[in-house]
Amino acid sequence: MVRTFALLAFAALPASTLPLAAAPPVGTAPAAAPWRDLMPKADLSGWHRTGGNATYEVVGDELVGRAVIGKGNSWLVSDQLYGDFIVEFDAKTDPSLNSGMMIRGQSRPEYRNGVVFGYQAEIDPSPRAWSAGLYDEQRRQWLFTLGRNEAARKAFKSGDWNHYRVEAIGNRIRTFLNGVPAADIVDDTDARGFLAFQVHALPDDVAAKGPEVRFKGLRIITDSPARYALPETKVEQQGWQSNQLTAAERRAGWTLLWDGRTSKGWRSAKGGGFPAKGWSIADGILTVEKNGGGGDIATAANYRNFELSVDFRLSEGANSGIKYLLPPLQNGGVSSVGFEYQLLDDARHPDARMGRDGNRTLASLYDLIPARNLSDPSSPGKRNNPPGEWNRATILVRGNHVEHWLNGFKVVEYERGSDALKAVIAQSKFAKIAGFGTTAEGAILLQDHGDRVDFRSIKLRRF
Repeated sequence: MVRTFALLAFAALPASTLPLAAAPPVGTAPAAAPWRDLMPKADLSGWHRTGGNATYEVVGDELVGRAVIGKGNSWLVSDQLYGDFIVEFDAKTDPSLNSGMMIRGQSRPEYRNGVVFGYQAEIDPSPRAWSAGLYDEQRRQWLFTLGRNEAARKAFKSGDWNHYRVEAIGNRIRTFLNGVPAADIVDDTDARGFLAFQVHALPDDVAAKGPEVRFKGLRIITDSPARYALPETKVEQQGWQSNQLTAAERRAGWTLLWDGRTSKGWRSAKGGGFPAKGWSIADGILTVEKNGGGGDIATAANYRNFELSVDFRLSEGANSGIKYLLPPLQNGGVSSVGFEYQLLDDARHPDARMGRDGNRTLASLYDLIPARNLSDPSSPGKRNNPPGEWNRATILVRGNHVEHWLNGFKVVEYERGSDALKAVIAQSKFAKIAGFGTTAEGAILLQDHGDRVDFRSIKLRRF
């Protein structure tokens, strides 16, 4: 898998807004689903290879992909493009080999020299077990991890056959693993594209004989697929439409903290109205300008128990932050001293090498707890996109329990008021600030640190 994030446009409504298929008249049997077999034949006609040097061979009723050492992932790509559809297939992979099925895949000469990119239903045999999660290959990275879906993680059978189902209907994509709901997104990027079998590249230090991934039973419904979609599930939908909420998100209690057009609900953290300079709103993006002098902005409302989601885009060398649970000041403003989800270009800003143990790097609890990959301890690095590309920050506050997430990975977890937190506060720049971090309810703040940072899709739900 590779790192990166971006977006296109659908014409259809989200499947969550489409009517359910009408029940057949009493006394009649429901029509059989119009499945079509899509498995490649022995000569691989209707498919073509691209990317790396893995081999593909049809053996009986199975497609066998054999990995080779190299830097590029390999793909067996359908010649035909598909829009709305339901696909099902079975896959079995060596426990050492990551794989996947590309959904509405893309490849264009002007984009990274024709690399295959786009939505992918993951086949993840690692201990992380995020099979049937949705990954945006060569673009935005993870759109739906299984970091909060333990049932789907447990459904995966390592070293054995697993059954996958993908419903791509309108701008909604859902996945199921061995009958267990796995992922659910709404996204306005690619409405049409190819299917492709992935064989992941191998590092240089693997054994000479490459591991295999096997596929069988690939079939598709393209005739009125919405009629055959499975019932709604309890999987929490992830919306990727800029400054919009899906119907499912609204039902789950999400609201937009920023409407994408005006400064409504936000004000200067110093008190008074929205800054007259230093912040701009254009094309659905809220921007703190470089050296604009506008100062921090904060929400007009206070929040106690909540989940906050913010898409942000750093400029090179940028420093900023998302602060939360900030107490009010007597002048009508809010304190700028409090818990902070750090926003930082770790590679270029000197603050990344200050503090203690990396506790001033991206997604850290600033100057207190360094961000670590808690969702996948076997892969300690953070999964972030570089300056100029979008990332998603999530902050969860339930009573004293707080979590930071970055692009679907949990990176910080702590308990307010705990001895462990008091110990790190005592070693920080906040050690002499009486009552630091004890506010039970407060404002949310976006920091002006003198560097350009873009924000969008700022949404919150209360608990």
